[in-house]
Amino acid sequence: MSDRGPVEAADALAAGSPAAEDPAAAGEGPAAVGPAAEALAAEALALDAADPLAALRERFVLDPATVYLDGNSLGALPKAVEARLADVVSREWGRLRIRSWEESGWWTMPERVGELVAPLIGAGPGQVVVSDSTSVNLLKALVGAVRIAREQAPDRGELLVDAATFPTDGYIAESAARLTGCTVRAVPPEEVPAALGPRTAAVLLNHVDYRTGELRALPALTSAAHAAGALAVWDLCHSAGALPVDLDAHGVDFAVGCTYKFLNGGPGSPAFLYVRGALQDRFDSPLPGWNSHADPFAMAPDYTPASGAVRGRVGTPDILSMAALETSLGVWDGVGIRDVRAKSLALTDFFLRCVAAHAGGGAVGVRSLTPAEHARRGSQVALLCDPPEQAEAVMKELIARGVVGDFRRPGVLRFGFTPLYTSYRDAERAARVLGEVIGGAR
Repeated sequence: MSDRGPVEAADALAAGSPAAEDPAAAGEGPAAVGPAAEALAAEALALDAADPLAALRERFVLDPATVYLDGNSLGALPKAVEARLADVVSREWGRLRIRSWEESGWWTMPERVGELVAPLIGAGPGQVVVSDSTSVNLLKALVGAVRIAREQAPDRGELLVDAATFPTDGYIAESAARLTGCTVRAVPPEEVPAALGPRTAAVLLNHVDYRTGELRALPALTSAAHAAGALAVWDLCHSAGALPVDLDAHGVDFAVGCTYKFLNGGPGSPAFLYVRGALQDRFDSPLPGWNSHADPFAMAPDYTPASGAVRGRVGTPDILSMAALETSLGVWDGVGIRDVRAKSLALTDFFLRCVAAHAGGGAVGVRSLTPAEHARRGSQVALLCDPPEQAEAVMKELIARGVVGDFRRPGVLRFGFTPLYTSYRDAERAARVLGEVIGGAR
């Protein structure tokens, strides 16, 4: 087992920290105790007191005995959701029944909820629809992108895919390639510009790497794809609701994302599909359904696609999950996504400093896989355990002690920071408990 400090380049991570001059804080000794630890705890209190978003925490159901840092997998429950779902079940479904498709607005929910998601991802009106899962929407986007790319260049037959992509994205890309006669080539994001060529139809990239929390250069990579005549498709699962995306400003063609992470929509809540307005009339979805028909109740044997974002729908929407998501998005009233980003960066900076101070010199070492540079960091911190096989045991012990994150093989501890409800005291406590756990690991 390693006796190295917890975070490589600790001087960069601890820069400006009150504990930076303390040997333990620099990762050269056991977990920090005494004045250094007290200073971090006091700083956390001061930061929380000055946090302009602190009051938002009251909008969520949280256990005061638990530090919840797994919002990058499942967001916390907004308090207003329980009453909304009770009303949907008892009144809209229970009493109004079929009338609710019109009287309760069920039929228009996919577009209505899409309009609530749109400003959080930098999209103007009429470009986002909420329905189905991320995987289903990704298939629509990829096949649609290839078909548009081939309108002017029929020989475009290659899909470039982020080599570090979430596995399902890769599976869907392979399926889209079979449907369209394309080939798939996996490329590290930084190598995409050089890999683009006259045969590239579309590029699929993850905005934030789910393992490491690294933020990809969406503007530059989208521009590179367009310069090569290809379309850009982005997976926003780990960025929507955590940081500005600015889809319209950067000319993104298609984007998909889930709503149960930083958007707090609940387990299995429906995903969103963004189709740039200029492409909507050319968007030929591989999954035409009656809900996306220009005249759904005509029950016509031939398919005529609707115009606008409605074209991204397929079948009957999941009303219960959609209602929960619609209410969840209400917590964003009056909240600016750039303010959320500022707090996210401050929280992760502070957490990394606390890790450097508290988690050095234990039986298990940890080092950050998440870039220190703000421009390359999402809203999670990934720590690699040394030895890697200890990660699962470390996370289980953290959870047992009231600090909830998760782990990914091989050896990665993931901590997601949701600025709407995560406090600086949460960050300090999580690092302190981590130090206790890895200091005692054997």
